[in-house]
Amino acid sequence: MPSDQLSVTFAALADPTRRAILAHLAKGEASVTELAQPFEMSLPAISKHLKVLERAGLITKGREAQWRPCRLEAEPLKEAADWIVQYRQFWEQSFDRLDEYLKELQAEEQKHDRES
Repeated sequence: MPSDQLSVTFAALADPTRRAILAHLAKGEASVTELAQPFEMSLPAISKHLKVLERAGLITKGREAQWRPCRLEAEPLKEAADWIVQYRQFWEQSFDRLDEYLKELQAEEQKHDRES
């Protein structure tokens, strides 16, 4: 089992059901029953997904009388996004270099065509 926060976050995000749950919670807190409605799975199965998200720090469960609302916790998502941004910059720079190289090749080809 991964021990660093980033690995735990990405492991929790790896499942489409958990991502859908987070998307729902981004609109506001919700009960387990409300979160389970769009899925064709049992409440215990949804609860297992919620436990993974809770262990990753992506959600918290409150307690208000009989209602136990789940809330999105955005900090781990911000850390994951910050990590991804580093690689986005790398790829953008790589694509910029590739674009410049292709322009050079096209210019050389056009020059060669005019000389022929």
